Amino acid sequence: METGFGDNHEKQKVLFIFDGLDERCFPFDFQNNAKLSNPTLPASIDVLLTNLISNNLLPDALVWITSRPAAANQIPHEYIDLVTEFRGFNDPQKEECVERMFNAAEDEEIPKTLTQMYTHFLLIQTHAKNMRYTKEYIPGPEDEDMILKLGKLAFQQLKSGNLIFYEEDLMACGIDVKEAVVYSGVCSQIFREESALTENKVYCFIHLSIQEFLAAMYVYHMFKIHHNNVLHHEETTLFELHKCAIDKSLQSENGHLDLFLCFLLGLSLESNQTCQSKEETVEYIKKMIVETSVPEKSINLFYYLNELNDLSLVKEVQRFLNSGHFSKLSPAQWSALVFVLLTSEEKQDVFDLKKYIRSDEGLTRLLQVVKASECALLDNCELTMRCCRALASTVGSGSSNVRVLDLCNNSIGDKGLELLTAGLENTQSLPNGRNAHFSTRRLSYGLLTEKSCQSLASALRSSFSTLKALDLSGNAIYDEAVKMLSNGLGSPHCKIQILRLASCEITDVGVDFLASALVSNPAPLRELDLRQNHIKDFGVSRLAEVVKNSNCRLETLRLGDGGVTKEGCAVLTAALNSNPSYLRELDLSSNELTDAGILSQCGLTVDCCDSLAALDTLGLSNCGVTGEGCTILASALRSKHSLLRELDLSENNLTDSAVRPLYVLLDDPDCKLEKHMQVVPGVIFAVVMNLNT
Repeated sequence: METGFGDNHEKQKVLFIFDGLDERCFPFDFQNNAKLSNPTLPASIDVLLTNLISNNLLPDALVWITSRPAAANQIPHEYIDLVTEFRGFNDPQKEECVERMFNAAEDEEIPKTLTQMYTHFLLIQTHAKNMRYTKEYIPGPEDEDMILKLGKLAFQQLKSGNLIFYEEDLMACGIDVKEAVVYSGVCSQIFREESALTENKVYCFIHLSIQEFLAAMYVYHMFKIHHNNVLHHEETTLFELHKCAIDKSLQSENGHLDLFLCFLLGLSLESNQTCQSKEETVEYIKKMIVETSVPEKSINLFYYLNELNDLSLVKEVQRFLNSGHFSKLSPAQWSALVFVLLTSEEKQDVFDLKKYIRSDEGLTRLLQVVKASECALLDNCELTMRCCRALASTVGSGSSNVRVLDLCNNSIGDKGLELLTAGLENTQSLPNGRNAHFSTRRLSYGLLTEKSCQSLASALRSSFSTLKALDLSGNAIYDEAVKMLSNGLGSPHCKIQILRLASCEITDVGVDFLASALVSNPAPLRELDLRQNHIKDFGVSRLAEVVKNSNCRLETLRLGDGGVTKEGCAVLTAALNSNPSYLRELDLSSNELTDAGILSQCGLTVDCCDSLAALDTLGLSNCGVTGEGCTILASALRSKHSLLRELDLSENNLTDSAVRPLYVLLDDPDCKLEKHMQVVPGVIFAVVMNLNT
């Protein structure tokens, strides 16, 4: 439908706005309503509305609807062009709201569930009314009487599907109109023209959720005081009342009893119901979760578990998602799941996406849960670059708790890392003075190339960088990429303590770049992992220069399978002996060290073994060690200065007699060795027997 305005006769479309579709008092039947295309013919509101939405009537008109999800989901998806979801307050507003509540509550408990929140609201309104009219803060019997009357009104009208009611409806519940006006915070008087000839006063609660809460209060009061189930007008047990309400909620097409049931369960819990009745209700809800085929209804059942403070709630959510139902969820349903997870009593410092779903969409939907966790395990989740921008914006915000981000074994690629890094850089310094304190980023096996290292280097040079651990293992970044990365590592702003570059196709050329950066900025680094790279003896000699630096605090060095020989080992040992070493773990596995390398590792002579003095863990697996090497190690370990507790000599093809000198050490009170990886069943049995005797 188009109309002409002004001299130019511009054509503009008509927009119909239906605010609060869930508050309608008429059926909503797209399948059975008659089709209507002629706007001049008379028709009911229900028929007019369904034909407007389905484009039969005024096909050029625009329709804008606001509604709760349950009612909105009754509209066939083919008639919906755009969905906008309003999630409530933004983060600063939520913080202000909670802070104000904390200040007001003092020693009182802060509301955690919907029921507690609405109870808190009702008390505030009652106190405000009393202070205004009676100057008394504490609610009296007349307040309880009025709330019960309002509850009866709310229940009767909710049962009939009415959100607007008349003076005779109030009188039928014993409510004087003037009394209702006094409770202006709970029940408001509104005026609406019902026909062209008359104008009647009509009434409603200020919000549908208030009507649902008061209705639940009335239903529970009738059970508690009179043992009466007003849903069925019979005496009943608490579990039977819950079961009846759950069944009616699941049978409701427009969800008009969903919040009512939440409140009823919450009020029952708050009133110290017996443990048995709670467990019966919980088990029945779980049974319905399994049997209910409609995802929207299943989500509501999770809300009910939340109101009952059920500790198995998170596991039930995980089982629900693992069942494959997630593929059918709407945006509103995902929001409901997020709410359930965030309000659960179970602490979730570590969020593992694999327990729920492995996809970009799943991560995007659950980002608010990720944001509330300290450690986000997103590894092996089939993620791509498509989720990286939203992920960066969420975990990089000042209100995020995330300190560890694990994206290992995902195909995010260079573009994904670029989006992630750029997003985190943009949120590092925030207007409110709060920074996103990221400590660990694991990006191993992420299909990254040298392009990624340029953006990472830029991030490391930033004065706002708080990154302390970076794992790029398993990415083919090569030497040129290490050169770029080294530009960031050498910056005085870089705070990297853990750097893992295993299996990155790095040669001694790349190690040269890396060592130069670490010589200029050695203090922060505590762990360096260069396993399965082609570092060779030259690379080891350059790393030895880092170790010799008086500011070096390196505690863990892994150089396994790097083409190192006894010459490189000797250079490294000399460096360790020249400077009081902080090194606690050294891995030289799968290098051709031979016994000569072991000798150099022990300080070139048996009597001089300073390089072993501080070591706690030594990896010499698959290094060509023979019995002679074991004897050399045993001599070094006899020193009361040796702190070595773990020794790996696996895959060296040693015989029982070759390793016997090491096992004998277990009886030596000065030997600290506790764990070894050389598995020779006969020797182990002999040592155990020896210790037992």
